[in-house]
Amino acid sequence: MAHSLYKVIGVEILDEYTLRVAFDDGAIQVINFEPVLYGAMWGPLREPAFFRRVAIDPIAHTLSWPNGADFDPETLRHWPDCADELAARSQKWSHVPA
Repeated sequence: MAHSLYKVIGVEILDEYTLRVAFDDGAIQVINFEPVLYGAMWGPLREPAFFRRVAIDPIAHTLSWPNGADFDPETLRHWPDCADELAARSQKWSHVPA
C-alpha cells in the first residue's frame, strides 16, 4: 500500500476544537479534534488557548503545537476514515497517568 505525501497548506480555527484544514491536492477537511485530545501529547490541547496556538510545521507540512503534538498529514487528509479508531485509542490514554 502506497503512502501518499500530502502537505497541509492552510488552517483556520472554526470553533473551540474544530479546524478547517487545506491540503496541497485541493482537498479540505473540517476536523473536530475534541474526541482525540487525551494523553500526555494531545491532552494539553484541551486548553482552548493552547489549542488555538496551532501552526503549520514548515518542514513536515502538518499541523503542530508548541508542545510537539502533531498529526500525520495523511491522517488529517483522510480523517473521516480513521477518526473513530483514533478517538477510541486516544480515550484509553485518558486513564494513563501522565
